[in-house]
Amino acid sequence: MEQAYPQNTLYDFIRERFVLPARLWIYRYVRFVLVIFILALIANLVFSYFFYTPKMWALRRDNNEIVMKYELLNEKLTVSLNKVDEIRARDHNVYRSIFSADTLDVPIAWGSFSDEYYESAGYGRYAPLMIGTEKMIDALARRLYAESLSLDEIEVLAVDKDLMTESVPAIWPVDKNKVRGHIGAFGTRVDPVYRSIRRHEGMDFAGPVGTPIYATGNGRVIATPAGGHGYGRQIMIDHGFGYKTRYAHLSKIDVLPGEYVKRGEKIGEMGSTGKSTGSHLHYEVIHRGVPVNPINYFSRDMSIEDFRAIVESAREITYEDD
Repeated sequence: MEQAYPQNTLYDFIRERFVLPARLWIYRYVRFVLVIFILALIANLVFSYFFYTPKMWALRRDNNEIVMKYELLNEKLTVSLNKVDEIRARDHNVYRSIFSADTLDVPIAWGSFSDEYYESAGYGRYAPLMIGTEKMIDALARRLYAESLSLDEIEVLAVDKDLMTESVPAIWPVDKNKVRGHIGAFGTRVDPVYRSIRRHEGMDFAGPVGTPIYATGNGRVIATPAGGHGYGRQIMIDHGFGYKTRYAHLSKIDVLPGEYVKRGEKIGEMGSTGKSTGSHLHYEVIHRGVPVNPINYFSRDMSIEDFRAIVESAREITYEDD
């Protein structure tokens, strides 16, 4: 008699022999692959930490070349900045001095921006080098801009050099032989009327009433208030190029506002009008709105004969307002 098997015995047998081992096989295979992948990844990280791959060698070589090029660029920028500083020094000490021009003030050209102005997020460990290069390029551009403005101004002054030479106050406003007694100096002194220390913004030349007064440079007479600030009768001449001259306490005025006068031309006569204790000329040189010491503009090597020659020349040619 044949032995009877329980129901589903064949199904269970097949399931035990084929279905369950298949799942285990897949699980073990996937686990093996994952373990191999993790081990390979760890090995790659360890190898990459201690050794450079060909790609990393290429990147390192490229980075070194870039750093070297930046360092060379910084050296060239340093040389260029030094050259611009040399040009600025010549501009300030030579060119602008020749034309008696003030130093051009461009604060942004010589200042510097804060580090926050420069973006460094993408530079990584090369940020100091690259930001330094940016700063130098920025400084060079701003300094070149300032020198360009300055040289443009010098170019204009050079074109008008002859006119400027004749316009800048450069002679005595009176004949040296007609000056009597001391000459009142420019600067702080005791005021002879108020008996207090006050600033004297010109020079005083004492002489007889009626002593001729001469224009010290070519220019145009501008209107002035009669007696303003105790000056009495006065003449103001605008010479251009930032220069003006004042002739005060006159007894007589020979020119009219708007009239163009030449250096050495008689413009008035000495007197004692306004706040004055005696016959004299109060003479001022004003540069860009600031009174300066007139003695710095007198031609020290000019002889009396040269002064009189200029006066005679001025008598021959008189510029009228068209």
